[in-house]
Amino acid sequence: MYLTGFADEAAECIDGQIDATLRLGWKNIESRNITGKNIHDLSDSEFDIVVGKLEEAGVQINCFGSAIANWAKPINGSFDSSLAEAGRAIPRMKRLGSKLIRIMSFAVLPDRPADDQMEDERFKRVNILCKMFRDEGLLPVHENCMNYGGMGWQYTLKLLEAVPGLKLVFDTANPGIDTPHSPRQSSWDFYSHIKEHIVYVHVKDMVWDKAKNEAIYTFPGEGDCEVKRILKDLLVSGYDGGISIEPHMKVVFHDSSHPSEAQSRFDNYLEYGKRMEKMLAEIRNEFS
Repeated sequence: MYLTGFADEAAECIDGQIDATLRLGWKNIESRNITGKNIHDLSDSEFDIVVGKLEEAGVQINCFGSAIANWAKPINGSFDSSLAEAGRAIPRMKRLGSKLIRIMSFAVLPDRPADDQMEDERFKRVNILCKMFRDEGLLPVHENCMNYGGMGWQYTLKLLEAVPGLKLVFDTANPGIDTPHSPRQSSWDFYSHIKEHIVYVHVKDMVWDKAKNEAIYTFPGEGDCEVKRILKDLLVSGYDGGISIEPHMKVVFHDSSHPSEAQSRFDNYLEYGKRMEKMLAEIRNEFS
């Protein structure tokens, strides 16, 4: 088992992301945005600079937090952007030695019922994407975010059945967020139904503000997402994959209304990482 995180929540630039990672004593970053661009959208020259800095620091990119088939990509729209992102990601993953890439299953259509979400087209597209990566020895992992597979564990299992070779990254907080066709769910219940397919974990925690109808993100273990219970069950079951922190306390990447000062977000990321380490140590002590 190893620790990593969305270091773009610590800093926008790669230098700051590397600095935060090394201060935690970690060696991995789940790369999403670097200076405002997803890692698969950087120019070749920008990517070369990133690679050089990572190599110099001895830090690896364990997973690409891609935008492929995500909540901003409607299933009734063009497939071209996701295909292009996958095509750019593959050689970059191979150059960096990254084996995992986070993908999704396209945005939910809010004007259609849950049982009329163009499943055949979704499964066809995700199969194509999955094959692109698997053919190159890379592993796509689907996240239960604001997309078809995130509507509930039933939809996740249906997607897995339709897309052989696809595995899961489980986000501990996403089930508790109220989204179209996906009313708030129990994180534990969602996890319990899909845990055998999990190869990677995103840790977020939050409480739901009913008055504002929004998530208030917290440090791990301080929210309602049963983070410690889930991680304990995983570790007792022999889980040996990555645990990636995604605080969302200072930066929410799909919500630009929550700006944050640079030092505050950096410090928050470090504190989040330290608390994650403390929780894991407590879990190990409980069953050692």
